[in-house]
Amino acid sequence: MSKQVASIFGSKDDQGQKAAMDAAAQQIKMQETENARIKAQNEEERRLEAERLSSRRSARLRGGSRLLLSEARLTPETGLQQTLGSNEMQS
Repeated sequence: MSKQVASIFGSKDDQGQKAAMDAAAQQIKMQETENARIKAQNEEERRLEAERLSSRRSARLRGGSRLLLSEARLTPETGLQQTLGSNEMQS
């Protein structure tokens, strides 16, 4: 009869198993949180690397077509038509 009472009210072994299961569940939850943090960090690193590669690619493609500081050379392919200090156009 004591086994029936123990099974109804729970025994010390049941309480120990319950505590172990709670600890295991808490550990699993902590691992899931850590995995989510690591995944987010990896995604951020991938995003930054892709952004860096994109900027390098666009700089490589547009490297020769930079904006000019002087309006005297509106088309870089034709070169300068004036020399410094003179306002006359050269032929």
